[in-house]
Amino acid sequence: MPKQGQSVESCIITKWFKAKGDMVSTGDILFSYETDKAAFDLESPADGMLLDVFFTDGAEVPVLENVAVIGTKGETTVSFQPGAVISTGKAVSSAPASIEVSVNKNVTKNIFKLSPGYDKIRISPRAKRLAGEKGIRYSEVKGSGPNGRIIITDIENILSGALPVSKVTGAPGAEFTEQPLSNIRKIIAKAMHSSLQNSAQLTHHMSADVRKLLESRRKIKEGLKTGTEKQDITLNDMICWCAIRALEKFPEANSHFLDDRIKTFNKVHLGIAVDTPRGLMVPTVRYASDMDLAGLSKELKSVAESCKKGSINPELIQSSSASFTVSNLGNYGVEMFTPVINLPQVCILGVCTIINRPVDLGNSTFGFVPYIGLSLTYDHRAIDGGPATKFLKEIKEQIENFRS
Repeated sequence: MPKQGQSVESCIITKWFKAKGDMVSTGDILFSYETDKAAFDLESPADGMLLDVFFTDGAEVPVLENVAVIGTKGETTVSFQPGAVISTGKAVSSAPASIEVSVNKNVTKNIFKLSPGYDKIRISPRAKRLAGEKGIRYSEVKGSGPNGRIIITDIENILSGALPVSKVTGAPGAEFTEQPLSNIRKIIAKAMHSSLQNSAQLTHHMSADVRKLLESRRKIKEGLKTGTEKQDITLNDMICWCAIRALEKFPEANSHFLDDRIKTFNKVHLGIAVDTPRGLMVPTVRYASDMDLAGLSKELKSVAESCKKGSINPELIQSSSASFTVSNLGNYGVEMFTPVINLPQVCILGVCTIINRPVDLGNSTFGFVPYIGLSLTYDHRAIDGGPATKFLKEIKEQIENFRS
């Protein structure tokens, strides 16, 4: 079991994609697993036969413990079992026939606990990826593969409408469906509830004229077509850049509230909310304030992609890793919302959709101007309303005076 971060002591196996006796190739996904912060897939490190599997779905396994053995058919795996003790002290490879192995079953029983609610679902890795990308709950799909295994064709048939509704559980006629909370969902629920329960959160709303941002975005898109621009920089990248510049002027918003003290950071470590098939994750771009716009854009895309692939460093998704967070729901058409703070951070910026509003352009002339909604939630224990409003206004001014 890989060690994902210094603070991780154990991981939960959520689903196996290979079974004992299966032939595997390097890069095949063997199983998925979760820490208390994120979810990952484990790829096979070698070619061969999956000779033995020591833990089933739902098992909690200490890091660096043997989970399974890949080798050649007929090879023994007893010396690799968790808790195995080689009594002779000889190397396994030197005299395999004479080595006595005992397994401490009590240790295994006490350490490795099964988490309830993990029903085994047989699904191919390709089908799982496609289902995740398209938002299909594959737990509700009846597979057409061997032993009911869900294969890529099943997911494609659902997307095309070719699969009859009767093949999906919870179809019309069923009163309801149920499924256990995933470990990630439990973590998110606990963190959000704790945040609202243990802080004094208020939200201020303001709008910013985004004509300069939209003009910069238009030039970038045109440059990408003509080859004069090498990197695609999004509106969200620009807004994050503006928020960082505002944080440099209002460092009290770039802080952690630690009950008896406030920790204010000299650099901005920017958290960015990312929606993934496994749930909401907030990875951190460390030292974001030291980056130019192109570098920031590249790092934001990199951490978001790592979250979606399940390869993000767990240390980067701890709430204490970031000093400030941005959550953008503008692409979903959300006009106003109240983001929840990632404690111990003291602020989070919610970015809303762009709306054209009538504005006096001068000389009794009115026109429609694109405005983007900004929602700042702050912890009133750490920041008062006046400074919070001035900070939000500074973000607005950074956006309205943006220069690419």
